[in-house]
Amino acid sequence: MLDVITFGETMVRLSPPNYRRLEQTSVLDVNAGGAEMSVACNLSRLGLNVAWVSRLTDNELGRMIRNKAREQGVDTSHIVWTKDDRVGVYFLEFGASPRASKVVYDRANSAISRTRPGEVNWEELLGQTKWFYTSGITPALSPGAAQVTAEALKAAKKVGCKVGYDLNYRGRLWTAEEAGKCQEPLMQYVDVLISTEEDTGKVLGIKADSYQEVARKLAQKFNFEVVCITIREDISVLRNRWTAMAYSDGKVYEDRVYDVEIIDRLGAGDSFSAGFLYGYITGDVAKGLKYGNAYAALQHSNPGDINWSTLEEIEKQIKGAGLRISR
Repeated sequence: MLDVITFGETMVRLSPPNYRRLEQTSVLDVNAGGAEMSVACNLSRLGLNVAWVSRLTDNELGRMIRNKAREQGVDTSHIVWTKDDRVGVYFLEFGASPRASKVVYDRANSAISRTRPGEVNWEELLGQTKWFYTSGITPALSPGAAQVTAEALKAAKKVGCKVGYDLNYRGRLWTAEEAGKCQEPLMQYVDVLISTEEDTGKVLGIKADSYQEVARKLAQKFNFEVVCITIREDISVLRNRWTAMAYSDGKVYEDRVYDVEIIDRLGAGDSFSAGFLYGYITGDVAKGLKYGNAYAALQHSNPGDINWSTLEEIEKQIKGAGLRISR
């Protein structure tokens, strides 16, 4: 029995070292980056039994991405392989105030954008799984990817598999109107929604004077089991304040604010999703929030999308770990 299955695209991530611009660099650091694979890897590192489903081109780049997931103990046996299409790529420029970091996508016509319903037997797969997780990035990739996302969510509901979903709005992939039209009907299949206040306003039209009221309105409208909202305050490009809150069954849950120095902020939301799901599956909403919040804060100190922090490090942060060298 699997604890969690995630579904989504992972790309080759290329980034200039030492804060160089793409136009000036002569070398690029190579990583694999994608929300749902990151969540799968992070959950596996925390000790859960996890699989990641995607569609990849059967070449060196596709196999490199697959191997990155396998390194973290993720089951990759349900990946759909194709000899056609291509692996998506994105370029990441690291910024420093006043220049923000920047992402350039080269992902059009990627293998997963050409996925079609029927390629994965979701009922059989999710019938052997406790939780299914995906995000709003996946249906944004193409009409086919949106259809498969809906297919998976419906199958999860049919077989009694719980669903976690991050709205993850990406304005470079589709408009807010397109995102809302596609995703609002999917919310009936979601048990745990993870988002930001900004994304819920753009995609689902839910706005209020406080994070707590946004979460309450979301839970009331869509009957979510839990709503989580991540909260980031930008002090500078390289220094942020990070926290999150949760709402469930009429109760608001809040946690401490972390001051974070940023080595790499990509993947923080995915770390929150993984940490929350781990804590919720092994405990309750309060535990999920604490673990998700601490795991996301730690992710800022890790280069790359995957969080290399350990369960022990998360628990030390929750208890108030200091900054002295650990000897």
